[in-house]
Amino acid sequence: MERVKQVLDASALWRALMALCAWVGGQWDRSGIVQWFLHPRGWTPAASEGSIFYKLWALVRRGLCRLYELLRLDRLFAGSVFTKTWFWCALPVVLAPLLSFFHPSMMVLGLCLVGGCSLLLNLVRDRQRQLVWAPVNRYILLYAAVYLAGTLFSVNLRGSLGPGLLSVAFILFAVVLGSAVTSQRQLDALVDLMVLAGTVVCAYGILQYVFRWGYQSAAWVDSDMFSSIEFRVPSTLENPNMLGQYLILAIPLGGARLLAAKSWPRRIFYLVCCAVMCVCMLLTLSRGAWLGLLFAGVVFVLLWNPRLILLAPVALVVLYFVLPDAVIDRFASIGDLGDSSTSYRVSIWMGVLAMLRDYWMCGIGPGDAAFNMVYPAYSYNGIIAPHSHNLFLQIVCDAGIVALAVFVILLFVYFRMMCSALGREKDRTSRMLQIAFTAGVCGFMVQAMTDYSFYNYRVMFLFWAYLALGAAAARRSSMAQGRLWT
Repeated sequence: MERVKQVLDASALWRALMALCAWVGGQWDRSGIVQWFLHPRGWTPAASEGSIFYKLWALVRRGLCRLYELLRLDRLFAGSVFTKTWFWCALPVVLAPLLSFFHPSMMVLGLCLVGGCSLLLNLVRDRQRQLVWAPVNRYILLYAAVYLAGTLFSVNLRGSLGPGLLSVAFILFAVVLGSAVTSQRQLDALVDLMVLAGTVVCAYGILQYVFRWGYQSAAWVDSDMFSSIEFRVPSTLENPNMLGQYLILAIPLGGARLLAAKSWPRRIFYLVCCAVMCVCMLLTLSRGAWLGLLFAGVVFVLLWNPRLILLAPVALVVLYFVLPDAVIDRFASIGDLGDSSTSYRVSIWMGVLAMLRDYWMCGIGPGDAAFNMVYPAYSYNGIIAPHSHNLFLQIVCDAGIVALAVFVILLFVYFRMMCSALGREKDRTSRMLQIAFTAGVCGFMVQAMTDYSFYNYRVMFLFWAYLALGAAAARRSSMAQGRLWT
């Protein structure tokens, strides 16, 4: 590496590029808009105390504390494992991608309820303990409220009630998880477990590819255009596109832990984890997921060391000669309307846009039942689909334009929170985690433009958990080292 650095430093072109980057960086740092974005004012816990959510919570908590004291439950729960909130909240996050049998979404919901009850118990037992504040929390609560309203006003209430309430529960768990992680050790351990879970999922996916295990749908690939593709890996997520969506979140975490590792055994471990996940991502043959991961990688590099982006052309050339022809052909077909998968999505988008001209205000309600009740009357070219194949369009379908507006504001606040934390961060481990959680969400949103990312409820759950852990990473430096089981 030292020899490479010497060669680059001796290059006049490289020095000119470095000077240009330094000039652009200086202009960026002095920009008033950038300074406003990186230094938000009024972001303190006191700012939320005037909200209706805080006042309602304070009222409910006082009543529960009083009831707890009257029933004299302190002896019953003294030393109970049920008070270990971090454990119960970490459990669904780690197990969500691994579960694949016996209604996995409902199993995750059950674990979420246990984690929520554990946190509630600790808040009732200890009047001094507070919910952890994060700038993004109020928008998570607001989005949950709007989504619940969209569910209750569905064109098919019976069909929407189950999916809507499940979605709201997973959204609200983000607030619970954010308050359950109270120390650096807890955050680091949970991220490590998430990387390990992702590696296990991907190792199983690679075995699926080798031994041709699992279900394959004819709708997953255009056999006329890609006759060489015989198998796409779904692993435990039941669909290769959903697996790819999940890996967009998991791979940056592995990269962050690799770059922050301080010993060679840990570096080798995380390098193996990243390699296994990247191989599995290739085997999904999901073009949207590849684009999302590529975008996440660009964001990761820009936030970590912007000068490395100058090596991107070299990396692309190397990939061209290293990747199999099937992968290159699949990637090169992005945007080709001759591909039935692409034309299928375009037809769905046109039909959904026609539908939303009549239902843009409140949507039609979440779930397949509501969508299939209304969409067929607007379908383009007679295309039948269970959803809109676009996250942003589907949010409008589920709960109307207000839900989309709140979701966009939520993302803006999240990215502002993460960039603000990065701007002042000095600790390497905290900084790498902040970069990973920012890059992962960026890549997820790119993939969300080509598919309905929340169609798999476990992927949706992991996205909201990801936001909560990103908020925890933003305040990691201010956390105590702490113990794991507090």
